[in-house]
Amino acid sequence: MRSFAIKKIVLTLAFLVCVGNVNAKEVENSNFKIDNSETITIDSKALGRKYDLFIKLPEGYFKEVNKYKKYPVLYLNDGPHTFKVAAGVTHFSQMNKVIVVGISFAHGENGQYSRVRDLTPITDDSWRKYKTGGAPKYLKFFEDEVIPYIEENYRSNPTKRILSGHSLGGSFGAWVLLTKPELFSSYILTSPSLWYKKHWIFDLEDKYHIKNKSLNANLYFATGSLETIKNGMYYEMADDQVRFVRQLVSRNYRGLTIEDEIVKGTDHYSTFPVGLSKGLMFIYKQMKIL
Repeated sequence: MRSFAIKKIVLTLAFLVCVGNVNAKEVENSNFKIDNSETITIDSKALGRKYDLFIKLPEGYFKEVNKYKKYPVLYLNDGPHTFKVAAGVTHFSQMNKVIVVGISFAHGENGQYSRVRDLTPITDDSWRKYKTGGAPKYLKFFEDEVIPYIEENYRSNPTKRILSGHSLGGSFGAWVLLTKPELFSSYILTSPSLWYKKHWIFDLEDKYHIKNKSLNANLYFATGSLETIKNGMYYEMADDQVRFVRQLVSRNYRGLTIEDEIVKGTDHYSTFPVGLSKGLMFIYKQMKIL
């Protein structure tokens, strides 16, 4: 049986914990391993770049009683950040029911440069510092290389794919929902950047609705109550989510189940852990696996 000792992912404590006689300096310098985890690298033919996949298998995956069991897969963009949170969220047995897959930024690139290019669906020339509009190619990489690798090498259920994205990753997820809705069965979209390209995603949904009366997905939205201009944001992100959800609900799409929340007291940086936890609980209920 292949070894699933973690190869690359090392979590350094972001705070000091003093318990009993434990020396604070020793805790600060400790390294942690994520059980049943590994990192693999994909040399993408679609993109001509290399990306790491951070993979964590759920509790009981290797037990004899589960040898024929197939699991949902939680896919996350911005893997160097989101995977660590997802590994923690799915640590306890009640939440540890999915294969977690975090996708890194491109090898050798600045993380922000990589994500802006890969997660924006169309070009916006007003972005001078970063290249935009790479999401169609990135989605092809996702569909043709990432998902097949996971489903060929792990006992995953192709009918229960979950896409989680935060900020630009959240608006990327909304775009995937309206562009290729059959690729994922569920979405957890936190603090989505629905403002991108002058709220272009609202127009895309209008066009989708003209041709489609169904949208088969479980969809969870969460944005922080502090994600407002008054609190230092450039856009009214909480209001944007409310408007977008209202627009989706008004369509009465067959097959679409939505739960949304403006999370009290969280901002753009603290909404993701809360939203991911609540989103997974919502989706587990829809999948009847709680």
